[in-house]
Amino acid sequence: MHRSYTQDLGALLPGQSGAEGTTRRTALKAALGVGYAAAAAPLMAQTAIRTPADGLTVGEVMIDVAGFSMPAYRAAPAGRTGLPVVLVLSEIFGVHEYIADTARRFARAGYLAIAPELFIRQGDPQSYGEMARLIAEVISQVPDAQVMTDLDAAVRWAGANGGDVSKLAVTGFCWGGRQTWLYAAHNPQVKAGVAWYGRLVGQTNDLNPRQPVDVTGQLKAPVLGLYGAADTGIPLDTVETMKKALASGSPAARQSSFVVYPDAPHAFHADYRPSFRAEPAQDGWNRALAWFRQHGVA
Repeated sequence: MHRSYTQDLGALLPGQSGAEGTTRRTALKAALGVGYAAAAAPLMAQTAIRTPADGLTVGEVMIDVAGFSMPAYRAAPAGRTGLPVVLVLSEIFGVHEYIADTARRFARAGYLAIAPELFIRQGDPQSYGEMARLIAEVISQVPDAQVMTDLDAAVRWAGANGGDVSKLAVTGFCWGGRQTWLYAAHNPQVKAGVAWYGRLVGQTNDLNPRQPVDVTGQLKAPVLGLYGAADTGIPLDTVETMKKALASGSPAARQSSFVVYPDAPHAFHADYRPSFRAEPAQDGWNRALAWFRQHGVA
């Protein structure tokens, strides 16, 4: 059973030390989707949304990826099958309480939501208190090809566990937003994607050989991009660059669209952080559900 949000905050606020703090952090890591990543601090108890699980089947499942067991958080309406499927891709902080709650929100909208822990081979994001170290030691070490393979396995799991993968969507936040664009170009089963402030352009390397702007010709599903004009990490000129690339891309690319919220910063949907902006977050959520319906997911 999940503990209260304020208890989780107390376990993860920076500066706590001693055996009690270590024990509580270890306990939080025992279940996927419980607690909040320390590197995301400061955390905001007063705005964090808690979606109830009554009437839902929720919790951790293990997904086989060529013999490797990948944990994922699953949320779905209890006792139902033939459900539309949405993959929920996390920020750099992994599948902590915010991502699990987002999966429950999709479940309440009638989806089988799967949030795979895509960093598991490289490390545990919740064990890091410093964002720079987390990025250097875990996030930057994750190959895009590995992510695509893991997501394919999550889709197969969904199809065998109550999901209708002919109605498949993908959505993601920040790091997961970038992966949303890439997965919409990778898997022809995807009907629609919604990318929340995912990076669009940037340097490439062996682990990240292409950026979203490089795959517009291969997009197999239309993607709705939800971005903030006050996002200092994703300049608006990169959004304009992406729009131009989409206009000359695949048919799905040409169906893709952007909404840019004038005063919204990065991570405006993250209700547990100071960056949260309630109105853009709610509007984006409504648009995401409508986008999925429009493109035959729900």
